[in-house]
Amino acid sequence: RGWLQTAYQIRVALNSADLAAGKALIWDSGKTASDSSIHQIYGGPALQTGKRYYWQVRCWSHQGEASDWSEPAWWEMGLLSTAEWQASWIQPELAPAEKVLGVVPLLRKEFDVKGTIESARLYVTSLGLYEAFLNGQRIGDQVMTPGWTAYEKRLQYQTYDVTNQLHAGANAIGMMVADGWYRGRIARQSYEDKTAALLQLQIVFKDGSRQTVLTDATWKSTSGPILMSEIYNGETYDARLEMPGWDC
Repeated sequence: RGWLQTAYQIRVALNSADLAAGKALIWDSGKTASDSSIHQIYGGPALQTGKRYYWQVRCWSHQGEASDWSEPAWWEMGLLSTAEWQASWIQPELAPAEKVLGVVPLLRKEFDVKGTIESARLYVTSLGLYEAFLNGQRIGDQVMTPGWTAYEKRLQYQTYDVTNQLHAGANAIGMMVADGWYRGRIARQSYEDKTAALLQLQIVFKDGSRQTVLTDATWKSTSGPILMSEIYNGETYDARLEMPGWDC
């Protein structure tokens, strides 16, 4: 009660051990006189794509007492420029009768992982709405991704930590792409008439080597059990057309 902040200090390091020791820091704000406890902007060297940064903060009271350092927290950078997207947009190859509004195609690719995995990140977006799957498990828990935007100007994308969903040897990744706001009955006059997917899986091995899996011409596609999916008009689903294991 009656406690007032008069200063703060933020420090950032590339690993939690250096952060805890207060050494090899990449940025230290120093003691900064301020009563503001939010919206402080990072002021260190330029941030790098895919890097994880560890940080913590402490503050001073109006009586000059310093708090303990907070528990370490972290953030991780995404892909900072379009040039870092190596993947290509892919569109499902459907029969003419299937190229109607609402059909939800399935897309898949198999790949081999050779090495001991240190970490793996999946960067993914779509023209339309997507759900992604890896070795039979859905990736993430969000719905209606990548979200609505003014598609002619920008696209959002999501980053997922899929380290624990991969294994050595054969793996498979899959996507379902629906019309959403991009090609739905309301939006179809504003944007293109085909949905598409963009996906980039980056695997880092313990020896420092890397492997990248991309959307490209090697992916396969087909129609699935969802014959029509529309945000405002509901969904038509035919369980007879299910293909168990299509994403395995």
